[in-house]
Amino acid sequence: MVLYVVFGVLALLLAWLIVTAPLSRALEPLEDPALLILTSEGRPIARRGAIKESPVEAAKLDPLTTAAFVAIEDRRFYRHWGVDPRGIGRAMVANMRAGGVRQGGSTLTQQLAKTSFLSSDRSLKRKAQEVIIALWLEAWLTKDDILSRYLSSVYFGDGVYGLRAAAKHYFNREPERLSLAQSAMLAGVVQAPSRLAPTRNLEGARKRSRLVLRAMADTGVISRARADQTNSARPVAHSSRVPTGTYFADWVAPAASQAFGSDFGEVRVNTTLDADLQRLAVRAISRAPLADAQAALVAMRPDGRVVAMIGGRSYKNSPFNRATQARRQPGSAFKLFVYLAALRAGWTPDSMIEDSPITISGWTPVNNDGVYRGELSLREAFARSSNAATVRLSEAVGRGNVIRAAQDLGITARLPNTPSLALGTAGISLLELTSAYAAIASGRYPIAARGLPVQRPDEGLSAFFQRAGMLNEQRDRRPMLDLLFAAANSGTGRRAALRTPTFGKTGTTQENRDALFVGFAGNLVVGVWVGRDDNKSLGKSISGGTLPAQIWRNFMAPAVAIDGQRGPDLPEEFRAPRLDEPRPSEREQESPIPPEWSDRTRELREIGEKLREMLEHL
Repeated sequence: MVLYVVFGVLALLLAWLIVTAPLSRALEPLEDPALLILTSEGRPIARRGAIKESPVEAAKLDPLTTAAFVAIEDRRFYRHWGVDPRGIGRAMVANMRAGGVRQGGSTLTQQLAKTSFLSSDRSLKRKAQEVIIALWLEAWLTKDDILSRYLSSVYFGDGVYGLRAAAKHYFNREPERLSLAQSAMLAGVVQAPSRLAPTRNLEGARKRSRLVLRAMADTGVISRARADQTNSARPVAHSSRVPTGTYFADWVAPAASQAFGSDFGEVRVNTTLDADLQRLAVRAISRAPLADAQAALVAMRPDGRVVAMIGGRSYKNSPFNRATQARRQPGSAFKLFVYLAALRAGWTPDSMIEDSPITISGWTPVNNDGVYRGELSLREAFARSSNAATVRLSEAVGRGNVIRAAQDLGITARLPNTPSLALGTAGISLLELTSAYAAIASGRYPIAARGLPVQRPDEGLSAFFQRAGMLNEQRDRRPMLDLLFAAANSGTGRRAALRTPTFGKTGTTQENRDALFVGFAGNLVVGVWVGRDDNKSLGKSISGGTLPAQIWRNFMAPAVAIDGQRGPDLPEEFRAPRLDEPRPSEREQESPIPPEWSDRTRELREIGEKLREMLEHL
């Protein structure tokens, strides 16, 4: 009775396999194909994922190539029915003598069953499943079919699956043209691909290939003399190694994986990254006097296309992306949303607000310079970055409206309904904050930062913007440009000012833990953050108007010059320098440069930048 039950279960299992098991799985591409990530110009910047090329046909390979795998992995392959009791016994004896696992008794068919249908778990249940599937494969496929599927899907190390990909990767040739030495080396690698990959352990791969040649001689495929006289193969040198990761590549890879389906070989992914602008971003960060601090930079188009990204000083030392993963306080850069909420409520840049001490629920915000100036226009309060005036304005328009303005512009972080919110105490990523400023630059919201070109050209950006909101030009955007222009040209951010119309806002958090400058000019919207990973103070000498503004300008001055792209339309009054704005004190400017020297200094800096670029090209 028990035997009938066992046979019945086996029959049902085989029937289920016949109906549901995908025989062609080993011949299909990987679910997550290799991605070769390119700049917008087509330059490779990173390679991600494993490579699997199109399947091979065992009958079309050199007989010595297939013989090498059979000799070392399963020399009785053509004589068993998927499971080889003799091979299992031989492996058990060898392992007992060695005092550990040194040989495996799995046949090629069992290995195919494991890699194509099962997990790598070493339980008895998984082993039993492997045996059943191996018997089923032998019943439904020819030996050549099994061998073809095995060779097309087995792992060869270095992120390479299948014989075709391995032959190209290690020897730069098609698998049908492999030599005896090359075939022996590849056959030897599959025992421990991570350890024996010839690009990493050439001596180990050669030692193993000599074992393969002797096994081929033992089976009579080649003579002992030929086995001894065959020199070990040498893999080809890879002239250019594309890194597996960069800050931008790590950020864009998930979107790229979703956008592109499975395919053989490498999937070439064009992105929005601009190679020249990325080079300028790297230079601006690397030349900054950061000491032991970190820095991040995001540059995007007003429509959200990211063209440059720096997530830290060294990806090799720390792949953590401070531009996208870190949520740090934006400080006064958050005031953008407070003043936008006020503009929506009917205030104007010329409306007056009291800059005097205010206490709410026992909390009293303090101006950075400790000075209170009485009544100020919103323009001056924004340019001077008055904390007291901003909190008073936030309370006047309602914190809920401030939160709504931030959310409208794409801020997804949790924003607490507290008085201190107006001063940027909620953690926000630099990428998200920069995207919000891009909404002001473009006049549309929300702007979603993206690293891939538009995937549906028939839809395009115009349709995207029709689904998004648009800022009221007279009520919202134009007055907000007025405030940002004042802050960047005559306020705390004046160190960032360019000869082209510049808009932006500084941000400095409590005890100078974070310092930011976010703004736009030309067709670029750029955010810069400086801080320490341990969240300690940067020191009183660093604020949003000093080092971040300098980095921003050092990037933007040459970037705008080489970019040459026309930005969003600006009202006429912002197309020429403004001379009538209030000029904060030296302490408020956080800049030692007197106003009368600023124009000449900027000209000299630009000349210096051009000379440096000429020397670099030479």
